[in-house]
Amino acid sequence: MATREEVWVFLLDDVVVTSASDLATASKCEFAFLRALDARLGRADRVAQKADAMLERAGRLGDAHEEAVLERYRAQFGAFAGVGTGVIEIDRPSAFDAVARDAALAATAEAFASGAAVVFQAAFFDGDFIGFADFIVRQSDGRYLVQDTKLARSAKVTALLQLAAYVEQLEKIGVPVADTVQLLLGDGSVSEHRVVDILPVYRRRRAHLLRIIAERRADTGIVAWGDERYAACGQCESCEAEIQAHRDVFLVAGLRGSQRLKLRAAGIRTIDELAAFGEPSPADDGVRRGIDGIGDAALAGLCAQARLQLQAMAAAGAGAQGVPPFEVVAASALEALPVPDAGDIFFDFEGDPLYSEQGGGDGAPARWGLDYLFGLIEPDHRFVAFWAHNHSEERQALIDFLAYVAERRAAHPGMHIYHYAAYERTHLLSLAARHGVGEQEVDQLLRDNVLVDLYPIVRAALRVGSRSYSIKKLEPLYMGDEERDQAGVTNAADSITEYATAMALLDAGDAEAGAQKLDEIASYNEYDCRSTLELRDWLLGLAREHGITPAAANADRDAVIELAPSPLREALLARAGDPLDLARGADQTAAAFAAAALDYHQREQKSFWWEHFARLENPIADWADTRDVMVVETATVERDWHREGKQRVDRRWLRIRGAVAPGSSIKKGDQAGPFLLYDSPAPWPDERANPWARAAKSVQVLDVDDDGGVLVLETLPRDAEPYDRVPVALTPSSPPPAGAQKDAIAGWAQGIVDAGRAGDTDSSGWPRDAVVDLLRRVAPRAAGAGHSGEKPASGPALERVIAATLALDHQALAVQGPPGTGKTYLGAHLITELVEKHGYKIGVVAQSHAVVENLLEGVVRAGLDRALVGKVPKSGTEPGARVPGYTELEKNGHLLFALDHAASGFVIGGTAWDFANPARFTRRSLDLLVIDEAGQFSLASTIAASVAATNLLLLGDPQQLPQVSQGTHPEPVDQSALGWVSAGHDVLPPAFGFFLAESRRMHPAVTAPVSALSYEGALRAHPVAGERLLDGIAPGLRSVPVAHSGNSTESVEEAAAVVELVRGALGAAWSEAAPAADGERMSRPLEPRDVIVVTPYNAQLQVVHAALVAAGLGDVRVGTVDKFQGQEAAIAIVSLAASSAEDVPRGMGFLIMKNRLNVAISRAKWAAYLLYSPELIEYLPVTPSGLAELSAFINLVEAGE
Repeated sequence: MATREEVWVFLLDDVVVTSASDLATASKCEFAFLRALDARLGRADRVAQKADAMLERAGRLGDAHEEAVLERYRAQFGAFAGVGTGVIEIDRPSAFDAVARDAALAATAEAFASGAAVVFQAAFFDGDFIGFADFIVRQSDGRYLVQDTKLARSAKVTALLQLAAYVEQLEKIGVPVADTVQLLLGDGSVSEHRVVDILPVYRRRRAHLLRIIAERRADTGIVAWGDERYAACGQCESCEAEIQAHRDVFLVAGLRGSQRLKLRAAGIRTIDELAAFGEPSPADDGVRRGIDGIGDAALAGLCAQARLQLQAMAAAGAGAQGVPPFEVVAASALEALPVPDAGDIFFDFEGDPLYSEQGGGDGAPARWGLDYLFGLIEPDHRFVAFWAHNHSEERQALIDFLAYVAERRAAHPGMHIYHYAAYERTHLLSLAARHGVGEQEVDQLLRDNVLVDLYPIVRAALRVGSRSYSIKKLEPLYMGDEERDQAGVTNAADSITEYATAMALLDAGDAEAGAQKLDEIASYNEYDCRSTLELRDWLLGLAREHGITPAAANADRDAVIELAPSPLREALLARAGDPLDLARGADQTAAAFAAAALDYHQREQKSFWWEHFARLENPIADWADTRDVMVVETATVERDWHREGKQRVDRRWLRIRGAVAPGSSIKKGDQAGPFLLYDSPAPWPDERANPWARAAKSVQVLDVDDDGGVLVLETLPRDAEPYDRVPVALTPSSPPPAGAQKDAIAGWAQGIVDAGRAGDTDSSGWPRDAVVDLLRRVAPRAAGAGHSGEKPASGPALERVIAATLALDHQALAVQGPPGTGKTYLGAHLITELVEKHGYKIGVVAQSHAVVENLLEGVVRAGLDRALVGKVPKSGTEPGARVPGYTELEKNGHLLFALDHAASGFVIGGTAWDFANPARFTRRSLDLLVIDEAGQFSLASTIAASVAATNLLLLGDPQQLPQVSQGTHPEPVDQSALGWVSAGHDVLPPAFGFFLAESRRMHPAVTAPVSALSYEGALRAHPVAGERLLDGIAPGLRSVPVAHSGNSTESVEEAAAVVELVRGALGAAWSEAAPAADGERMSRPLEPRDVIVVTPYNAQLQVVHAALVAAGLGDVRVGTVDKFQGQEAAIAIVSLAASSAEDVPRGMGFLIMKNRLNVAISRAKWAAYLLYSPELIEYLPVTPSGLAELSAFINLVEAGE
């Protein structure tokens, strides 16, 4: 077998030739790639790269893995003996040997022409690309599947791009290609991916690579640092040399890439200029200048940081020993340090976020991440390690660690667990939830403040003249002569890499070398733990110097709900078996889901409260991008402290404005609303609060302005004097209490267990129950398509769905209704017929009152007597606020309404809390429960509400906005009911119900890209949707690139483009109906109400609204995606606002999520405009799922070009 050699950019007859590895390099850092190109062109020396002996060894192990796969194919297919047989092996040539290369290309073409079963090392060269594919395997339909062997245990994006390159090369030479590609991983598993999920990104990245190569060849000099045409990562060897040489502001700790762009736009390029900018100059009369897009406080902090780092540089230049200068900026923050205890331990995880194992059976998704080492050190420096090499061992390591802590706490009740940064706290929580063990123990540790994070204390108390605040960069302050070993494992990335190498060595049978690597990782972890201990002691010394007396924190955490032991849970888990067992079947999965549902609400609650307490203690920057958070920039007292009438508590009205996190939905609400956060010290007496932590006060949201202002009602805390202080943030309200849902779920689960014990089950061993069948993914026996998967019988959709619903027998039927397909119409008419003709007793439930009420109004419009349609108004609704078409019931009037209309049948709406409450609905008293928007209704809530009915009808679309969950659960009971039954398919499998395939809303030219994006091409436009006409404007999706840079959540450039699009459309003749018999159309001028502007960010909402108002177009609707779900307009304009992937808060996964884009674009009847920065698609995701998301977005953009 030919020896592997690295192929990287080279010249061939004056043509630059690249490979897939060059594409990966350029995607990470264009500057680094172009420096390498300059070296090939003879313009510059090649930048020295750090030697990586283990990478070379991993390459050799990879060759061995490839050889083992080849041997299997040789044994399976033998020698070539005609079409579909044999393995053809092609000698891999040197990229620089033209004769050998041409021979390999000819052999490759001959292998495919002869129909070989397997082609090994197929060679490709098209003039400027060269590559060699590991395996290409002929499928039964004659197409070829591209495979690549990788020693890794999980798929990497760069490997997938390599496969995409070979797919494209096969297409170029006319070889038919399969719809998927495969990675044959080092652990024996196969990672399969759709070509459509990777090829669009590859082609974009490849085209971009060729463009920048052409630009560089047209230039004569070397690529310049700071050339704004090319992205620089700021982290690689090529960048680091230039950052140091140019004293770039990249040197400043905590400075983000988006801030660097804003500073450069203001002429500030170096750390020296930034430090000087923070100093008043005579010309400024002592007034410090500002920078657009960077808040004053943030800018002041960056300037001070720059000055301190300059001091460190000056000291280093003078021969100092490398101890950075520091300042104590808030000594009071050191009060958070507990009193030392002999039982204290110092804890550090080592984890690999890219490790994955396939989920436990029945199509469960892969589980990502592995914490492979729980390391800790005791005050006497004894090191204790808990290792885990797979998820099963990770579960046991958690159990063992918690047992160790419990034993130590028993001996030392005052002990604490110290760590640095939030990883240890968050991962203990997530591990306990994921494995379903130790949750009560972890909660107790947090409730008792046993975990102490030193990072927020350092950030609050100190400013350090270091480029980084990682614990490794702080060590010169307190570790003295005990320096970290610079050989072997020296950082977390090394640890992950070396761990993967160790596992590869062990898998390959080299036990001695593998154990040696694990020992090196343990030594690195031990030093980290010891460093945490020394940091704690050093901070205690600073506290003493400043007269601070440490004391254990005593925050009030009683709100966190404890998970109590449960025999019922244990009985279900016994039936569930091992959650990591790949052979786990549907029955075991259902039992596991039932067990997880028992504690669903407690997990949601405790996840919120732990995040809430973390917001009180951690820097605002760490959580500013959390959903439903507003970082307050201005606060105005609209009405000062006052009382009215019989009110006994003072209150005031505050109007706050600020940066709202992406995906937030701050709404007028009930009295138990979100929290206002105040910086320490609290403006009211609060003995429960940590003295250095923020104080929190629940408030009521009275109003939300169109421009983003939020009016809140704040009451004065008990024993407090009126204060003038204003808050620093508005943070999410706590989840609603579980109420009757918890008992309903427990009762349902107990019924399952009791039925099994009593033998009251069918042949499957399960009782007849709609949710049981749903969890087991058992298709309804009388569904429209049946088990065969054939298309349902012909006839109107409504008639077929009614027939299938009538045939339900303790079962669940699903109906997926994409935008404009008449889901609500179908649901309303189905309910009407079932009540009128069959006397059905029907409940309607959804995630919100508004959705329920909308369907009930539809039922009345469909002709059902309003006296048979009832609902209790939402709590807090003012009497007479609206007059619904249905009957409004008195509070708790559900049972009486049902009794009054039992003979005739009826429909009644409510929430999951209502249907779970036996005081409102007798168990199984309803014939049917209709769950509307079931794509947003969790499985846990489905279980709770289902106890009121015998059958379920799921209406919704999992391809629209997803279910939002706060908690981490051992099984995905937070997933939507409709999403679960769809089993990852974009289109509902026909055995489970019906897919409504015709949209009456969207013109065919709009429907087509939406269908390709979210519905596997199965959605089409109803003929009526093509009969509309907007004169002078072409129908369909139009992609509108808008160039801008440095924008995160708002773009004035895109706002200006919105104004121009609206101006160009208003007044055009708009006809919603087909022409009359004489050919004439009834039309009217397009008005502002016919246009809708959708954006993912509240900040962009405000910018666009302001721009429209300034242009005299203030009547145009502007909102976020969640606000406009269910609405429609002739024209929809989508503004994404962010300039590049680097600028996007919460990641590109939020911005370009298919569900959100689907909802936004599908608001349009005639035309949709997608405004985006071209730089948004010029990046490489780091995960396969991110690659698929970006590919879908690229396809969407290209569909509108």
